[in-house]
Amino acid sequence: MQLRFSPVLARLSLCALVLLCANYANANDTANASEYRQAQEDVAHGNSAQRINGLNRLSQIGTASDADTVYPLLSDADPSVRSVAQSVIWQLWGHSGDAAIDREYQQGVELMSAGDLTHAIDLFSHIIEIQPAFAEAWNKRATVYFMIGQYDLSILDCEEVLKRVPQHFGALSGYARMLVDKGQFERALDYMERANLVNPQMQNAAEMILQLRKQIFANKKNMV
Repeated sequence: MQLRFSPVLARLSLCALVLLCANYANANDTANASEYRQAQEDVAHGNSAQRINGLNRLSQIGTASDADTVYPLLSDADPSVRSVAQSVIWQLWGHSGDAAIDREYQQGVELMSAGDLTHAIDLFSHIIEIQPAFAEAWNKRATVYFMIGQYDLSILDCEEVLKRVPQHFGALSGYARMLVDKGQFERALDYMERANLVNPQMQNAAEMILQLRKQIFANKKNMV
């Protein structure tokens, strides 16, 4: 049996459906906003377990700008919190706020892992073209350029990263290493100290800073 509705009844049914969908979307937005606020509250003021839980939730629902909330935890008294914070910052940096861009970015990361560096550069360049504010696309392209020995191009991309995210300890430390190769030890020290200030748990950072200071001192001594 086929049911037939009058045009008026059909319009009323459609309006009711639209209203129901709108109410569901609003309720969902409210729940997400509440979860986001709770994650931020846990990160900022919770105990160790709450901070870690908040970090994990923020990594799923936050964007790159939320890394600002997490930087202080890189110096947390709890080593577990510090470790999770570092991982979460990298995850947040990879969230552009646009689902389609994020999928394309992830494809680029997978190409890097597979060693397909030429296509990875092409993909990150496309992302940069359509969303130049997405700092991590610049950073990943800088990394690929570094991997293929194109240091000058990598440095240019690092500078673009730091214009957008001055606290990007990955770009700062990578830039420092390339400056060492160019013999620019004082600039390298400056960038490495900035990276270490943001993230004191960076591997080998303290040793690199010490060696750079010794090199600069030796250079000055030889000039006398």
